[in-house]
Order: sequence, then structure tokens, then C-alpha cells
Amino acid sequence: MHRTKGVVTKQDHIDYWVKTAAKDWKAIQDLYKTKNYVHALFWSHLVLEKLLKAHWVKDNEGNTPPKIHRLVTILDNTKLELSDSDKQFLSEMNQFQLEGRYPDYKNELYKKYKSVNTKKILDEVNRLRTCLLKKL
Repeated sequence: MHRTKGVVTKQDHIDYWVKTAAKDWKAIQDLYKTKNYVHALFWSHLVLEKLLKAHWVKDNEGNTPPKIHRLVTILDNTKLELSDSDKQFLSEMNQFQLEGRYPDYKNELYKKYKSVNTKKILDEVNRLRTCLLKKL
């Protein structure tokens, strides 16, 4: 993490989350191109999680967000105001953070997510990602 004059600032913490989310977003493009749809969706969840954690740092006294993955829970602990449809989308994205943890669940996702429906979700992630970045 970048340090300003030997001290890690709140902005340094925010920049860390934004920078790592940007790297993950680039990886998602490669995963999609190589037809690794479920992995692209898993990383999409991480991108949103990291940007929400940047907002958490911005809006809270501390610099270390809780080590949780539920996007709406993180959102609820920020000052962000998102539409009900955006909150619903964040809630639905939680299914993808389970991908690497439960093999049976992962197999079901592989059957369900192909190019067209993954692209639709990635477009929505990108829209929300852009929105979250603008609000920082």
C-alpha cells in the first residue's frame, strides 16, 4: 500500500481498494474472452465488494472494512444511496462469491451461465462499478 510520508492515510486505503478492483476488472475481461464465465462472475463480485469497501473506508472512522462478502451488508454500512434495483442486483451477485467454495454449487453455475447471460450481468456490473467510482 502506498504511504504518504511514512503514514498510511485514509485516502491510501481507498486507493488500495480502487486499484485492486481495477486490476480485477481487467482480469474479468480476459476471463470472459476465454469463456471462463463463472470465474468472471466470481471476480465481478470481488470488484463490487472492493469498491463498496472503498466507500466503507470513506464513510467510516476506521480504515479496515469488515471481513465480510455480503455486498448489501457492506453497502448498508456506508452513506451510499443506491436504488432498490441496484440493491437487488448486489444481493443477487452474492451467489457468485460462493463459486470457489462449494463444488456442487459451482457445477450448477457452470450449467447456467454462458456467454449471453454472463455478458448481460457484466454490463450491469460495469454500470454499477462506474457509478461507485464516480461517487468516491
